[in-house]
Amino acid sequence: MELQALYNIFKQYPTVSTDTRHILPDSLFFALKGANFNGNEFAEHALVSGARYVIIDEAQYKKDDRFILVDDVLETLQALAHYHRQQFKIPFIGVTGTNGKTTTKELLNAVLSKTYNTYATKGNLNNHIGVPLTLLAIDQTIEIAIIEMGANHLGEIDFLCQIAAPTHGLISNVGKAHLEGFGSFEGVKKTKGELYDWLQDHQGTLFLQGDNSFLKEMAAQRHINEVVTYGFSESNAIIGHLIKANPLLQIEWHLQQSEEVFQADTQLTGSYNTENFLAAIALGHYFDVPLGLINAAISEYTPTNNRSQITKTDRNTVICDYYNANATSMEAALANMGIIEAEQKVIILGDMFELGDESSFEHQKVVDLAKTIVGARLIFVGKAFYEHKDGDAEFFETTDDVKSSLSIHPISGATILLKASRGMAFEKLMEVL
Repeated sequence: MELQALYNIFKQYPTVSTDTRHILPDSLFFALKGANFNGNEFAEHALVSGARYVIIDEAQYKKDDRFILVDDVLETLQALAHYHRQQFKIPFIGVTGTNGKTTTKELLNAVLSKTYNTYATKGNLNNHIGVPLTLLAIDQTIEIAIIEMGANHLGEIDFLCQIAAPTHGLISNVGKAHLEGFGSFEGVKKTKGELYDWLQDHQGTLFLQGDNSFLKEMAAQRHINEVVTYGFSESNAIIGHLIKANPLLQIEWHLQQSEEVFQADTQLTGSYNTENFLAAIALGHYFDVPLGLINAAISEYTPTNNRSQITKTDRNTVICDYYNANATSMEAALANMGIIEAEQKVIILGDMFELGDESSFEHQKVVDLAKTIVGARLIFVGKAFYEHKDGDAEFFETTDDVKSSLSIHPISGATILLKASRGMAFEKLMEVL
């Protein structure tokens, strides 16, 4: 089927499903394939469950005209999403980075939605499937779109830019993550920098953390049409700083050469989030959101995604930051624990995944850094950390092991950091904290 014909069907039934467990009425089901499943096998079930049409790429599954046969379902999904994107003349803001991109995306949405009808990536649907699904969820009522873009190998951000065609862009930061796929930190910078390349080639607008030496260097290597800076020094268009972390952040910010200073008592922890707030302020100001509404938005935003999220239990205050972890975000989380005001600090860290040959070195580096936080109780969990076991901290091979120990010897009255890669399943520990 020609793309235009498929798009005409999509306009009639503008809801897309890829999982037969969550079929919506009158949706289009795209029969994607994975390592352990073949969506073509579920196409008929999707129709029974309420889908209007199913898009398949294996002819033996075609039963009638409701089965639309294409060469490749994934490529068709991506092409349809790009075609749909081309129908809009609104700002599309591309957001990527090693750490903080999801929080930054959520903050941008909170600020911009004070004035505009916005649509932002749901959850972390930020890959070669998630970005097309995000684009196809945008309708003609939307005035600004915010597209999160993730990557774990070279060329991926460029590919996502080809689909989403951002008009504005932001890299939150660059750090040591997914080194197996990128090969090195230079590979990380090259891949994230593909967003800058796109903005350069398409006369886009860049929002730049003006005090980040890596990002400044990456931007200077390109000739981008318009650059708006934010950061901590007075040379930036938006200037701010952290007042305190107790453990929630209180920040102060102002426009360059303006005497009007705003203060925000936020619902986020993590000193590293200060620059994410400033990014959201910079975009809000650029798009003419009133300054008072910007400050209200960043004060009101409350995370619900286990990223820098504070949870008060019956016994403790827990910083839930266990959705993801890498060498750079671990360093930032530990720096934050160093400045938090708390009588009793407990730091529970789990293994960082996908670090390749750098894994042992980076885990030892985290152990050494954690030991510099005076008075904190240190608990390391996972096989990678366990290789560096010593007598100066507590080490456990598995999450279940530390959970058992903490159930017998519970912690009370502490501020606790939980930080690990998602696969460590640190949410289990909340039951005993």
